[in-house]
Amino acid sequence: MKRHELEHLIRAAGAITGAGEIVVIGSQAILGERPDAPHALLVSAEADMFTFRDPKDADLIDGSIGEGSPFHETFGYYAQGMWEETAILPAGWKDRLIEIRNDNTRQVAGLCLEAHDLAVAKLVAGREKDRLFVAEMHGHDMIDPVIMSERILQLPIGEDDRRLVAERWGRIEG
Repeated sequence: MKRHELEHLIRAAGAITGAGEIVVIGSQAILGERPDAPHALLVSAEADMFTFRDPKDADLIDGSIGEGSPFHETFGYYAQGMWEETAILPAGWKDRLIEIRNDNTRQVAGLCLEAHDLAVAKLVAGREKDRLFVAEMHGHDMIDPVIMSERILQLPIGEDDRRLVAERWGRIEG
């Protein structure tokens, strides 16, 4: 996905839901901070999104611009409606959101996870594709090891789970 495609999804999600802010939490959130991110980080055709306005907006997003929708068939990319609770994120993540707001979003604010928060959320999820994504971020010096360790400590999870996330990071950091 390219930055202008994410902006299109933000614009469409805002129009569908009536929300002035669309939060982007999946891998394509990297486009907020890094519009020129390496191609390997931009292979996904989907952007995971939610609004702070109403949890039911997830269904509106999925039904209108989600996978298999006419929007998806027309443009080749789509949004997946999520809920705020979908991702486990470090304390303070909302204060670090990166805003995309321009004419292409029709001034709807796309609020994208900051790179370290995104990487930590990927490590919590623990899937192979998430591990590879974080490794790619690390390989391109997009995340700082000290900040990653701090953010892992800020996760609202139990000590055993936090240790597991730290081990996942340790294997990538090498």
